Amino acid sequence: MRQDIRAQREWHDVYRALAVPRPCRATELRRRLLMLSTRIEWHPFWSTPDGWTPAARVELRRQARQTRRADAA
Repeated sequence: MRQDIRAQREWHDVYRALAVPRPCRATELRRRLLMLSTRIEWHPFWSTPDGWTPAARVELRRQARQTRRADAA
């Protein structure tokens, strides 16, 4: 699995963990979310012409969801 897709999947997992009322280890989760956000934002793909479009970000999220579904099956 591509590193950017893996980071996006983990970002969603951490975000969901923070969304519950009074999450355990909230500070650790916030730090992890920030680190993953930075990793995704500064991935080399986003500095290419193909990565400049908003559609590229949507596609990354779509692929992360698709790989999650494939893993669950």
